[in-house]
Amino acid sequence: MYGRKILNSIKVALNQTKEEAAMKLKTILTLAVLCFTLTSVTTAQQSDDHEAVRQAVLDYVEGIYEVQPDRIERSVSRELAKVGYWREKDGGTYSESRMSFEQLVEVAKNWNKKGRVDPKTALKEVVIYEIVDQTATVKLRAHWGIDYMHLAKKEGKWLIMNVLWQSPPPQDVK
Repeated sequence: MYGRKILNSIKVALNQTKEEAAMKLKTILTLAVLCFTLTSVTTAQQSDDHEAVRQAVLDYVEGIYEVQPDRIERSVSRELAKVGYWREKDGGTYSESRMSFEQLVEVAKNWNKKGRVDPKTALKEVVIYEIVDQTATVKLRAHWGIDYMHLAKKEGKWLIMNVLWQSPPPQDVK
C-alpha cells in the first residue's frame, strides 16, 4: 500500500508514467544498497588492517620481551631502518644507535633472556596514528622508551619498515 503511494507521489512529482517512476525508484534503491555494501566492505577492510598493523607491532615488542625472534622475522621488513637515541638513567647526553634487521633479531634472542622484564606486565602501549591503504604510522611505548614506526603493506602483509626511537625522557625515568 505504501509502495503504491510512494510510486504515485514520485510519478506526480516527476510527471512520469508509473513505469518510469518505478524504474527511478529501483535505480535509487539499487544505488542505496550499493553504497551500503561498499561502506560495509571498506569498514571491514579498515578493521582488518587495524588489527593486522596492531599485531605486527605487538609481534615486535612481544618478540623482544618474550625472547621470540621468529615474531620479529614475521613482522619486520628485512630492509628495516632503525635509529634510536638513548642515554643512561643517570642522565647525560643522548647517543645515537642504528640497527639492522639482523641486529634486531639478535636483540630479540638476547635482550630479555635473563628476565630483565616480566613480559606479562612490561609496558606495551600501541597507538595507531593513521592507516591508509598501503602505509601506517604507529607509536609504541615500551620498557626501553618510545618507538615511532612506519609500516608498509607488502604482498598483503603489514611489515615494520622504519623505527625512530628514544629512551624515556628524563621525567619518565624511574
